[in-house]
Amino acid sequence: MDKATYRIEVHAPAQACYDWWRPLTRLPEIFSDVESVEAITGDGTRTRWKVAGPAGSTVEWEARITEDSPPHRLAWTTVAEADPDVANAGVVRFEDKGDGVTELEVALEYALPGGKIGEAVAALLANPQNKVERACTEFKRIIETR
Repeated sequence: MDKATYRIEVHAPAQACYDWWRPLTRLPEIFSDVESVEAITGDGTRTRWKVAGPAGSTVEWEARITEDSPPHRLAWTTVAEADPDVANAGVVRFEDKGDGVTELEVALEYALPGGKIGEAVAALLANPQNKVERACTEFKRIIETR
C-alpha cells in the first residue's frame, strides 16, 4: 500500500479536534473529492463513502472504524467485503501539546488497483500527499475559527 502523511499544529484542544473528526461525516468539508460519508450503523462505526471520480463518475465503498481512542487516535479501513479496487485506510492522531495546541497527524493508505476501476481510483488518488496537506490546512482553518 502507498501512503500519504501530514502533520500540522492547530490552536484547539485535542478533544475538540477529535470530536470534529469522530463522526467522519464532516470529511467532505476538508477533502474536496469526498462527496459524502454517511453513518450506516447507530454508533457510527460503519460508514458509506461516496467520492468523486473521473469524468463525473462516483466511487463508493464501506469502511469501519478500527480504533477509537478519544481524544488521541481514530482509525478506519475499508470493510473486508468491499471491492478490493478501493482498499484504503486512514488514521488521525491528536497530540496535546499544551496551552490549547494540538498536533494533528493524518495518514492515509491506499492500494493502486488494476483495470478500469483501478484507472478511476488512480485518477481519484492523484497526488494524495497534496490532498492530505490541503485537507489538514482546511481543518486548521475550520477548527481555529469555531
